[in-house]
Amino acid sequence: MTTCTRKLEFDAGHRLLGHESLCAHNHGHRYVAEVTCEAPLDSVGRVIDFSAIKAKAGDWIAEHWDHATIANANDLVYLTALEAMGEDRVYRLDGNPTAENIAAELLSVARLLLAPIRVVKIRLWETPNCWVDVE
Repeated sequence: MTTCTRKLEFDAGHRLLGHESLCAHNHGHRYVAEVTCEAPLDSVGRVIDFSAIKAKAGDWIAEHWDHATIANANDLVYLTALEAMGEDRVYRLDGNPTAENIAAELLSVARLLLAPIRVVKIRLWETPNCWVDVE
């Protein structure tokens, strides 16, 4: 079976509730997500057109995460502060918005958006030197 991967980039802020160091503070990243799909080749000879990944998963990212805050739904102090500042681009995640949890969320969303194409992996770069893979 053949795979193909599309890279999607976005900027988002977060903090990690209960983190032992600097990530406990509000900060942001230039995330890079790699969405890897697998399927039998179509009549054109592709797994999926790269533009379809961008149109579906990329548009979802732009709507929900780009220039937004990804927050732990249980971090009520943070959510209250964001609301008091008038921040309306807040995505509530079940659990801390770690790279691992953000990648897992994107895997779930991309699988729904790109079906019947199989999304087999999300690689999420949090920094140029740090990434996670979720399969």
